[in-house]
Amino acid sequence: MLTKRIIPCLDIRDGRTVKGVNFENIRDAGDPVELGALYAAQGADELVFLDITATVEKRKTLSELVNRISHHINIPFTVGGGISSVDDVSILLQNGADKISVNTSAFKNAQLIHQLAKEFGSQCVVLAIDTKQESDGEWYVYLNGGRVKTDTKCVDWAKQAVDLGAGEILLTSMNHDGTKQGFALDITATLAEQLPVPVIASGGGGTMEHFVDVFEIAKADAALAASIFHFKEIGIPELKHYLNEKGIIVRI
Repeated sequence: MLTKRIIPCLDIRDGRTVKGVNFENIRDAGDPVELGALYAAQGADELVFLDITATVEKRKTLSELVNRISHHINIPFTVGGGISSVDDVSILLQNGADKISVNTSAFKNAQLIHQLAKEFGSQCVVLAIDTKQESDGEWYVYLNGGRVKTDTKCVDWAKQAVDLGAGEILLTSMNHDGTKQGFALDITATLAEQLPVPVIASGGGGTMEHFVDVFEIAKADAALAASIFHFKEIGIPELKHYLNEKGIIVRI
């Protein structure tokens, strides 16, 4: 069994870390440079930085802020938001990112995934999928930070993206985001079973038991969370020791 990863997420708006519920009711959660340094020191396995309004505001990711954070951490660093070209990725990698995350731009131009994988390697390309379960029971892809619904099913898009070269899937359930009621185990398990690349589960982590469930039941490779770490409801060292006691292999 591979080592499971715990990944804090910095959702960035106007240079600050923020957090909402179901992609709404956004509130301030602190300075991203300080938080990134804290999580690296606490033993986080990776750090994800998502500029959540870059696409909507039609601007590029905050490369200067990425650079500042990268100088304070010694763990893999994934950056997303507003990325739509090879040049965008080059700038972020030069400023300290290890991997990049694409979402809306890749959906609108699927060949972008192929271009990025060819240029930088699949291990560098994370496809972020914001998905929502509708009344028909199906999980659909949403774009522009959860603002725009598509008719494409989550599983279909994930498979296509992996075929094009995506090396990892960051799956966020909009139904579960910020609720702290547990991760979306069913759709996470479906992707984990059907895809040959790692799946990061995001949205809904609220207790240590939720992390056990997402690893044991949904077979996620990594679990991403934000508010429980930002507001110090669960500490990363305590979470890892708990998982270790439950027989889940984590890096202590």
